[in-house]
Amino acid sequence: MKSFPMFIKTTDRKVVVVGGGEQAAQKTRLLLKTDALIHIVAPELDDELQNLADAGCITQVPELTAEIFADAAMAFIATGCPPLDVSAHAVAKSVNCPVNVVDRPELCDLTTPALVDRDPIVIAIGSEGTSPVLTREIKTRLETQLPQNLGALAALAGRLRVSVARRIAQEDRRPFWAWVFKGEPRKMWEQGKERDASAMIKDAIASGAVPDTTTGGRVSLVGAGPGARDLMTLRAVQRLQEADVIYYDRLVDEEVLELARRDAERVFVGKHVGAHAWPQDQINRVIVAEAKKGRAVVRLKSGDPGIFGRAGEELDALNGAGIPVDIVPGVTAASAGAAAFGQPLTERGVSDTLVITTGRARDDAPTPDATRMIAPGTTAAYYMSVGEAARICADLTAHGVPADALVKVAMDVSKASEKLATCTLGTLEATLADMNCTGCAVITVTWPQALDISPSQHHQGVA
Repeated sequence: MKSFPMFIKTTDRKVVVVGGGEQAAQKTRLLLKTDALIHIVAPELDDELQNLADAGCITQVPELTAEIFADAAMAFIATGCPPLDVSAHAVAKSVNCPVNVVDRPELCDLTTPALVDRDPIVIAIGSEGTSPVLTREIKTRLETQLPQNLGALAALAGRLRVSVARRIAQEDRRPFWAWVFKGEPRKMWEQGKERDASAMIKDAIASGAVPDTTTGGRVSLVGAGPGARDLMTLRAVQRLQEADVIYYDRLVDEEVLELARRDAERVFVGKHVGAHAWPQDQINRVIVAEAKKGRAVVRLKSGDPGIFGRAGEELDALNGAGIPVDIVPGVTAASAGAAAFGQPLTERGVSDTLVITTGRARDDAPTPDATRMIAPGTTAAYYMSVGEAARICADLTAHGVPADALVKVAMDVSKASEKLATCTLGTLEATLADMNCTGCAVITVTWPQALDISPSQHHQGVA
C-alpha cells in the first residue's frame, strides 16, 4: 500500500476548507456528516455555503493566513483556481497541516475515499487514485447489500454496552453480541421492526442470559423482477444474501442468482407457462419442510410474486404450517415493458384505467373472461396470453374494441433477448409470428378515451 487507511477523529477539531464555490461546497457537504468545526476560507461564499454560515453550521474566514491551519486536523483546498490552490497548499504545508487539494493528487497528503455511510458504521473504499470507476462500482454493490437502518442498530448496541457489561457474564458477552448482530434481532431490525428488536435485546439484557440462538426457519416469497438484475429491489437482494436455500423458476435469470450467497443451495423448480417440472403442491411441501429444518428459504419468482405468481397457494401452505413468511414485491412485466417502450401505462385523456389480466387459467378452470373490464379509457396488460392471442383478439373485437387499437408486445423484457413491437389489434397475430414469440411476453392493448382533444393536448396529457 502507498497509503495507510485510517479514520481521523473530528470531535472538537477544526477542519479547514479553502474556497467559496461549488468545489468547496462539495467537500463541505461531506464534512457536515461529521462533528468537525468547519472553517471556510473565502472572501465570498456561494448561496449554499452562505446559508450554512448564516445558520451557524460553518464559520467563514475572509482571509487566507497560516494561522488558520496551525491547529487544524486537516485542510481541503478547493478554490477552483489552480494557481490559488497551489498557493493555499504552500501556506498550509508551512505549518505542517495535512492537505487534500482537489484534482491535484501530487499535492495531496490525504485522499477522500468513496464512502458507504451507515453511521456509526462507515466503510471507506479507495484505489490510491488508480480506479475511481471501480471504487464507485464497489460502493454501489455495498450500498445494495447493507440496509439503510443498519447503523442505528450499531448505535443502539453502543448505548447498551454498559448495561451488557453489568448484567451479562464476561464469557457470555461475545455469544450475546453474536445473537444481536447475526440472530433474530438483526433480522427483525432489517425488516423494519426496530422497536420489537430493541425490546427483545433489552429483555435479554435484563434476564442476564444469552438467548437460545437456535432459530426457526422462515420463507420469503421474492420477486426477481422481469429479468435484469439491476431491477431487483434492495430487499430482494438482502433476502438472497440471507438464504440457505433458493427455489427458483425457469424465467429467473442466471445473473439474478449470482446475487445470492455463494453457499446457498439452489433448486430449479422449472415452472413456466404450460409446463411444470414441479407441481405446485410439491413446491408447497418442500418449502414448508425446509423451513421446519430451521433454514432461511427464498421462493424466487420472476416479476412480482403477487401478480400471477401463485403466491396465494404458497402462503396458505406456509400459514397453515405456522411458518413465518414475508413477501418481497418485484417489478412486474407490465411496468418493465412500458419502461422499455419509454412510455407510461396510463395517460390523462387516453387511458385512465389499468387492467392486469391473463388469457390462461388452471387446467381445471374455465377460460378467464379477460374482456369484462375493458372499456374506452383502458389499457389492459395481458400476461401468459401469447398462445391465446387469436381468441383474445376475437373477444376484444366482439366487445367493441376497434381493430386499430394500439397494441404493444414486450418479449423477454429487460433481458439480452428482449424484443419490442408495436402493432394494432388487427395485426397482433401476425406481429407475434414475425417476432417468433411463443411464450414469455406481456401484451398491452389500449382502448383510448372517446374524447375530442387536439393533438397538442394529447401530447401534454390534458384530459
